[in-house]
Amino acid sequence: MDKLKDKIDAVKGKPKAKTNYKEEDLIELLEKAQARIRVVGCGGGGCNTINRMSEVGIIGAETYAINTDAQDLLKVAADRKVLIGRKLTRGLGSGSDPTVGEAAARESLDELIETFADSDLIFITCGMGGGTGTGAAPIIAEIASEVKALTIGVVTLPFTVEGRTRMEHALQGLARLRKNADTVIVIPNDKILEIAPDLPLNTAFKVADEVLTNAVKGITEMVTKPGLINLDFADLRTILHNGGAAMIGLGESRSEKASDSWALEAVENALTSPLLDVDISGANRALVNVVGGTDMTLREAEMIVEAVSAKINPNAHIIWGAMIDENIPRNQIQAMVVIAGGRFPYLDNVEEFDAEKGELKVPKGPLDLGIEFTG
Repeated sequence: MDKLKDKIDAVKGKPKAKTNYKEEDLIELLEKAQARIRVVGCGGGGCNTINRMSEVGIIGAETYAINTDAQDLLKVAADRKVLIGRKLTRGLGSGSDPTVGEAAARESLDELIETFADSDLIFITCGMGGGTGTGAAPIIAEIASEVKALTIGVVTLPFTVEGRTRMEHALQGLARLRKNADTVIVIPNDKILEIAPDLPLNTAFKVADEVLTNAVKGITEMVTKPGLINLDFADLRTILHNGGAAMIGLGESRSEKASDSWALEAVENALTSPLLDVDISGANRALVNVVGGTDMTLREAEMIVEAVSAKINPNAHIIWGAMIDENIPRNQIQAMVVIAGGRFPYLDNVEEFDAEKGELKVPKGPLDLGIEFTG
């Protein structure tokens, strides 16, 4: 108590500090403190995803397209475009060779460091198995790790019919990406064929782009939009820093049944993401965001959190928030769930990959994406 009294006396003797902040002061403070979020598309596949994200729009994030192919970069709608390896590839691409993609990234290392040095959160998206994405994505993750940015990889694995060499490259690139990324989400393209084998090829690839886009948009806006029970960047870092495998799901209720059913339907849809193939039963961390109209009750939000808790480790650390959105119709609830610390079958099997047969253990069975396809 004597120390506290001495402190009080010392403070009394000083000029008064500013304690009454005006609204403009708080706005300026928030703008300076806002997390700098970058979404990076590497290679052809990653740049396709950036195009889709630009179409739907993401609040609070900048998009970056990185490629060795100058012609492909011309087609991308991104906030910033970076052509890497100009001396090595002369803007003509990597020829599907990951070693060229890596060398191109290292040639442009200074430019990449300057681009991402002040980042707080970096999403890295690419199609594993090709040249630029597979080779450059791990280098960008390494830069992100060094600048202490929270790093989330969101990548696809190639179709089996693309051959054992491409799959082997993909698995090697995935393992290297994981060494420096905090969390990695993997989407196996083969799942698209199982879900909807009769889809036109362009539509099938767009399904994967849509999943990638929903994941990045959902996480970004979870921390950039204010909430009734607020979530912030510190919450996201707590859950995803060194999170390993992650599942990110977004679901909404479409039922006209009782309100309890709305909440449960929303969380079930969020947790049912077959393309994000992660076993969550042992996951030890979760971030949950619930959004509803003006009629949403606290009990409905709590039910969603309880449903998530029942699916993961009983001792898991769960952080959750809730937001009222007047644009959401009555009787509708949306749930965004980020679960980390689960098992990652693709990385677990990297050393078991049979190069002779080109086989990768992928769980089989009927899948439902929860997406209605038309046309």
